[in-house]
Amino acid sequence: MADLKHALLEAGLNIPDERIERLNIYHEMLLEWNEKMDLTSVSKEDMAARHFLDSLMPLMQGRLFPEGIKLIDVGTGAGFPGLPLAIARPDMQVTLLEAQGKRCQFLSAVCQRLELANVEVINDRAEVFGRVDGRRESYDRAVARAVAPLNILCEYLLPFVKVGGMALCWKGPAVAEEQKDGAAAALKLGGQLDFLIEMAMPGKESGHVLAVIQKTEETIPQYPRKNGIPAKRPLKADKES
Repeated sequence: MADLKHALLEAGLNIPDERIERLNIYHEMLLEWNEKMDLTSVSKEDMAARHFLDSLMPLMQGRLFPEGIKLIDVGTGAGFPGLPLAIARPDMQVTLLEAQGKRCQFLSAVCQRLELANVEVINDRAEVFGRVDGRRESYDRAVARAVAPLNILCEYLLPFVKVGGMALCWKGPAVAEEQKDGAAAALKLGGQLDFLIEMAMPGKESGHVLAVIQKTEETIPQYPRKNGIPAKRPLKADKES
């Protein structure tokens, strides 16, 4: 993935060579493990931009990632965006939450190979782990990338975020269609949909949009609802759920 450093520099991200080398090792392991399990459908040629650069672009917004924060990546899959963020920013403490055990095996193998002391891998569902004492409302940031519509993401993420923290959602340009329900869900969960940040990818006409949700008050105990309910009966703007 020799083009990763160039892509990062072109985007304005100056990441030390030692950390880029770790990202390259992660990429090599992803390719190897992807041959025996379903980790990603993105081609080898597109991974630098579509996975790694896309995960790291929000670091350009320095105020979103203060020094030493505690972050959870919900539904991390093959580790995006949480693992590249943890490699690029070893000052952050990162929890990778993933429901599929085989993917957790891969993530643990990467962390062990790279000796990432700032990362933990948890095999659980957001609806369950979001109710665990010591985890609920204990993170400065909760993030998710390509997981679910915005209103569903609010229920997955906001229970993890402490008051004064943020949920950050990597979304496509169509996020505008999700804003109304997303804003309503955020309010029910103690949050406020604050603003959207366009993340322009070098050489691309359009990139992802980062939805920023502020945590303004505690999430009431009934949320998150039981396994599968947030996706089956998502919170809506026009009626109670």
